[in-house]
Amino acid sequence: MSLKLLRALLTAACFLLPPLTPAAQLQVQLQHSSGKPVTDAVVFLESAAASAAVTPAATANIIQRNTTFMPEVLVIPRGTAVTFPNEDTVRHHVYSFSAIKQFEIKLYVGTPTEPVVFEQSGVAALGCNIHDHMIAWVVVLDTPYYSRSNSDGLAVLNDVPPGDYSLRVWHKTLLSAADVPRLPITINATNAVQQIQLK
Repeated sequence: MSLKLLRALLTAACFLLPPLTPAAQLQVQLQHSSGKPVTDAVVFLESAAASAAVTPAATANIIQRNTTFMPEVLVIPRGTAVTFPNEDTVRHHVYSFSAIKQFEIKLYVGTPTEPVVFEQSGVAALGCNIHDHMIAWVVVLDTPYYSRSNSDGLAVLNDVPPGDYSLRVWHKTLLSAADVPRLPITINATNAVQQIQLK
């Protein structure tokens, strides 16, 4: 095959291949109805393609220290296993009666042998049967595209493939599913900052 013919074939192949569409960045600005920024809200994008792209996180922990769950809110992809190390000198009894995951780790110190796997998306509220003031949330997402808002109320989602999604927001103060926004959005290379006001 001549060099000229080879170049011609390579040029033709380039025209036949679909153009590569770069991943995009989405910025979401969250505010209270008063205009103040909403800190530590979970912002995520849902779609069938996003669900298919989910892979469990390699490690996830909720530590008990000074009779407090740390972190108070843990955000993980569906299928992630979570361990609950107890670093206190007192025993704890961790439990959840939430619909997405019900479990109990009865009175213990140290780290339980078996982690808890969260197979279903949704929110699990956690408590300690010994210390009523201890509470935490595990936010299990059916998407790899998520972020949390900073002190300015800004959440940045990077490396999002272009396409159609539902933009959703969760915060621990939103007590009703009706208060959780679900907005249709098309992600492309020219997305402007999305403004969302929470009740």
